[in-house]
Amino acid sequence: MIQSDLPLDLIGRGKVRDIYAVDADRLLLVATDRVSAFDVVMTEPVPSKGAVLTQLSAWWFRHLDGVVDHHMLSADADEIIAAVPALAEHRDAILGRAMLCRRVTVVPVECVVRGYLSGSAWKEYAERGTLAGEALPAGLRKSERLDPPVFSPATKAETGHDENITIAQMGAAVGVDLATELETLARKVYATGRDLAAERGLVLADTKFEFGRDAAGKVVLIDEVMTPDSSRYWPAEGWSVGEVPPSFDKQPLRDYLDAEKTAGRWNGEAPAPALPAVVVQATSERYLDLYRRMTGEALKI
Repeated sequence: MIQSDLPLDLIGRGKVRDIYAVDADRLLLVATDRVSAFDVVMTEPVPSKGAVLTQLSAWWFRHLDGVVDHHMLSADADEIIAAVPALAEHRDAILGRAMLCRRVTVVPVECVVRGYLSGSAWKEYAERGTLAGEALPAGLRKSERLDPPVFSPATKAETGHDENITIAQMGAAVGVDLATELETLARKVYATGRDLAAERGLVLADTKFEFGRDAAGKVVLIDEVMTPDSSRYWPAEGWSVGEVPPSFDKQPLRDYLDAEKTAGRWNGEAPAPALPAVVVQATSERYLDLYRRMTGEALKI
């Protein structure tokens, strides 16, 4: 699915999700198979991607009951139809990829937790010895485990990349008390995720969370949770300090686009080059493989 078309009020379309209003208290999030890289949405969809994002998030939300309050009401198509009868004729469109959620007021900060030094965090550290402007111990190596994990907030960008900010800047933006609560919750959720992933032979290197406040003012976990789009997963057997392990995400897609840029066939702007079928298939397989490893079951929709 590239784009959904449901008999509800469409609030907006993100890079991946279509967001619908159900009523004053509920939203329907539909994860399409759209895929983006380098802030450009590809023309070709990645089969099963939307269902993996939705069902893996649902799996995590269920495992986080009792750890943190969250916005999920259901990710089961029949339960959603029972709650929203207008979707009765659209079961195939929502099967596996739709999540019924409580409405909240979104806190405009990405709560990033990094348990390993990789990606943009490694790049900044290698250049300046800092992460989001905060000093880290000297002598750390690429992909090294961080104990304790580093909380690294970022601003939420409507377009382009999110921008790392300091914890002090986060406090100034949302209030010190809320910033402290968000950091505590993000660390708690990450610790749960890292431990569960480790039991399944996976390294949860880093991840980002979003939070909102419900009508009573309670902070709740929202959006997607510890998916391949919001997180960096490595196979435990492939991790070693100083190396860059293979990741369970859209790396085959990034590698192809990097090669196109290096060869001068793409300038990094939209529109993206056409994706070969083998790249699309390899990317889909990465998503499905992570779902299977994390949940212990093949995706069933």
